[in-house]
Amino acid sequence: MVYADLHVHTDNSDGTLALDEVPAAARDAGVSAVAITDHDRLHPDLDAPVTERGGVDVVHGIELRVEAGDQRVDLLGYGARRTDALVAETDRIQRDRRTRGARIIENVETTLGVDLGLESREGLGRPHIARAVVDHPETDYDELGAVFDDLIADDGPCFVARDVPDFETGVELLSEACGLVGLAHPLRYDDPQTALGLCRDLDAVERHYPYDRPVGDDPAEDGDVLVDAAIDEFDLLATGGSDAHERTLGKAGLSRVAYETVRMHL
Repeated sequence: MVYADLHVHTDNSDGTLALDEVPAAARDAGVSAVAITDHDRLHPDLDAPVTERGGVDVVHGIELRVEAGDQRVDLLGYGARRTDALVAETDRIQRDRRTRGARIIENVETTLGVDLGLESREGLGRPHIARAVVDHPETDYDELGAVFDDLIADDGPCFVARDVPDFETGVELLSEACGLVGLAHPLRYDDPQTALGLCRDLDAVERHYPYDRPVGDDPAEDGDVLVDAAIDEFDLLATGGSDAHERTLGKAGLSRVAYETVRMHL
């Protein structure tokens, strides 16, 4: 039974839930604590590291993409407070996201020969574009995954890369602003072992995650062994969450005891 889902996106980035809808979605899933981890931005309506809303603990978090050598990885900051440095960097990233989103939309519209009726904005992500393609009556797509595979995945013909901070800068920014900093979904990267090596500079790693959403091939059979070894080697806290972008929470996460351990650091 999942007590805490510590990886949830709202419509502040590329999720579908509004913040006010999160407590009801959590209760529907039997979840008592949720971390809001929107991509590359803090939530404007969360003003404390942890608040209580509708009987649910809501942790203010962030998912920040960074450049780490030959691959990009995602850092999760939990118990976020606004610092001048983090706000300045997330504002810069959102400006870049807006420019990049406009370019991807243009590429997709040109490739498919349609007008998606979608304008780029702060918080826009590729799932927004994929949904617009699926919803368009003149395309043959009925699944978001197919849009990614054919058009907007990292190696897709319509993809445009973002300008992201390097790993060291990301860790510094989040360490100053958050109670805990961890590595998100370590088995989703092309080189999980190298990604896990970054945890020597972090507090936590996402141990529980629904790996039906891999970036590349399915995780190796010994993937959990790799994560557990990193937890032992670097003395990490194990976190977990569903990476929810839709309305269903609790597909993965922490037990009550494990969440209470995390909660003490926020």
